[in-house]
Amino acid sequence: MGIFGALTTAVGGLRAQSFALENISGNIAHSQTTGFKRTDTSFSNLVSDSTLTQQKSGGVIANSRATNTIQGDIQASSVDTFMAINGDGYFVVQKPSGFPDGSPVFAGNELYTRRGDFQLDKDGFLVNGSGYYLEALTIDPVTGNVSGSVPTVLQVSNDFLPAQQTTTVQYRANLASIPLTHDYSATIPNSELLDPSGFTDDPTIAGGGIVTGAEQQSFIDQTITGGAVTVFDPQGNAVNVQLRWAKIDSIDNGGTDTWELFYLTDSTATGTNPAWLNVGTQYIFDANGQLNPAVPGVSITGLTVDGHLVGDVTINHGANGITQFADSNGVVQVNTLNQNGFSAGSLNSISINNKGRIVASYSNGRTLDLAEIPLVSFNGDNGLKALDGGAFQATDESGPAIFGASGSIVSKSLENSNTDISDEFTKLIVTQQAYAANTKIVTTANDMLQETINMLR
Repeated sequence: MGIFGALTTAVGGLRAQSFALENISGNIAHSQTTGFKRTDTSFSNLVSDSTLTQQKSGGVIANSRATNTIQGDIQASSVDTFMAINGDGYFVVQKPSGFPDGSPVFAGNELYTRRGDFQLDKDGFLVNGSGYYLEALTIDPVTGNVSGSVPTVLQVSNDFLPAQQTTTVQYRANLASIPLTHDYSATIPNSELLDPSGFTDDPTIAGGGIVTGAEQQSFIDQTITGGAVTVFDPQGNAVNVQLRWAKIDSIDNGGTDTWELFYLTDSTATGTNPAWLNVGTQYIFDANGQLNPAVPGVSITGLTVDGHLVGDVTINHGANGITQFADSNGVVQVNTLNQNGFSAGSLNSISINNKGRIVASYSNGRTLDLAEIPLVSFNGDNGLKALDGGAFQATDESGPAIFGASGSIVSKSLENSNTDISDEFTKLIVTQQAYAANTKIVTTANDMLQETINMLR
């Protein structure tokens, strides 16, 4: 029985080494496959029940050993929607159950992959090179926070981004303590101040001061520019708002350092028509160059510029946003001047950032976070069932998917196969030698059987 047992063991060895060769072949074939996880081979012995002194080395069986926890190298890419996972985690994807009318439908069976070569298809889905559709969590466009906790197949809409009316202007600046206006002269006291006597209507009346079209050149000569900002009306039309500052009193004049802010309401105004309007608030500074009382902001009701009604706008200064310190240039040093409105825009492109968010870029220069890509992990990664195209299915051995994997998304990158060609060639040589050695066992056993038969002749 020993000879026949040796033959059986040798045949099992040939089968096991053939199995190992098949894994090596597959690993080498997928050395360039994105996100591929190689399959190693482990060998186990099969020992028959016998007494201690009669135990044999036994036969052999080959089993696959997954390497899902071994990461491949991450390589940079020029495609905005490509991404790799650095560390632990998997993308959540689905495979369509059909394509009625040319559009995919899904049965809700979630699968998992590390293959991140996703690109937009004609319907706005992010699909990787193996045909798996990405799932993500939607983001509330108002708050910027993730809404919900269950990911769904993401479809990017190419609808226009609606225009947003300007409601707030952020404005922070320093006003030179001595504004070097056109009419200022160092030899003339108080020449840096706006002289209201030269105007038909007193422009320094907070809340009611105006500068007419016929008098705006005199007003410009006695004030300094405060910058300009483009705001947007409800239809998304761009409106340019020009600002000017007028100093109307000073400590040297026996009063307090006081300024007022104006905006251009009609660039073509003539005669007695209003050209510049007072925003309606006095800015009074103490000896330290700070506002006293504080002016955190001002509100303009029905802001209208050149016939365009923008609407109610609040100019926010924040705490200590407007100061008065010495400046040899005698100008307004604007630190912040921006607003929250924008025109309508069409979708230009989408990309993935390193926070794992899908970002849409529009023709109006705006960007909007559309969704967040969740990563899942498993307690038993190597218990996942491998499917075609680098996808995995959860099993009892892997456990269920756990949201919140510790890995991170690397944008514009791909994870390479974790196959090491040199290592596979080494295993190939060893496997070949082991296979050849098993064939020698078969040959030797055959010779021994022939000798046994010859004994009977």
